[in-house]
Amino acid sequence: MQQPQQQQPAPSPDVPGDKGDRVHYGDRQQRADQPPPPSYGQQPKRIMGWIPNYRAVSVGAIPPPPTLKEKFIVGTENTFDYSAIIFNAVDVEIPYVSKSYPEFGNGMSGYWQYFWHGFADKGIGNYMTDFVVPTLTHQDARYYAMGRGHWYVRALYSYTRVLITPNDAGRNTFNYSEIVGKGAAAGIGNLYYPSRYTSWTKTGQRWLVQVAIRDGGFNVFREFWPDIATHVLHQHPQQ
Repeated sequence: MQQPQQQQPAPSPDVPGDKGDRVHYGDRQQRADQPPPPSYGQQPKRIMGWIPNYRAVSVGAIPPPPTLKEKFIVGTENTFDYSAIIFNAVDVEIPYVSKSYPEFGNGMSGYWQYFWHGFADKGIGNYMTDFVVPTLTHQDARYYAMGRGHWYVRALYSYTRVLITPNDAGRNTFNYSEIVGKGAAAGIGNLYYPSRYTSWTKTGQRWLVQVAIRDGGFNVFREFWPDIATHVLHQHPQQ
């Protein structure tokens, strides 16, 4: 007697089974039929048209974990982008004018010393936090915008992302990429700074400036940039 064929269970209507419209990325999933992104919290690749913002993820976006190549590209873009070079040229004016490192001298030769030291600090820091440490720890070093809520909640959230970041599976973890990456960069800097600036105190100061002021402060700025662009400058955040 012929056995009756078992009916295959119908796929769930909200999770199509074999139409190729669901892509798996570890523990995170990207749905092809997901709703369009909200109008708020959309992060541009460049803020104000020139400041690199490659590590930011807009509200509503669920990107796959970054690949090894993508992590390397982000570190490279953040280091060698034309705006990064311009920013470094302006940024080193403060230590140059205040003669933070008298050994560097004055004039154009002195300014060049400040410039390449600053460029090396930022470049090594970028590669360590965007590429090397995230690869070793399987972390996603991108910034995921919150987009809505009380301003103080968003400010606290954005600033504390230097301490918290998702891993490649999408679970929040301690941000080794930032803390260890910037610490390693500060330590490597001791190889090219004058010896009297390589103590634990001086190294810790360089690390603290990178983490607490530059990266933490920039996280807050880019979190609120869509609001500033829309409500203050009356332009689209992507412009």
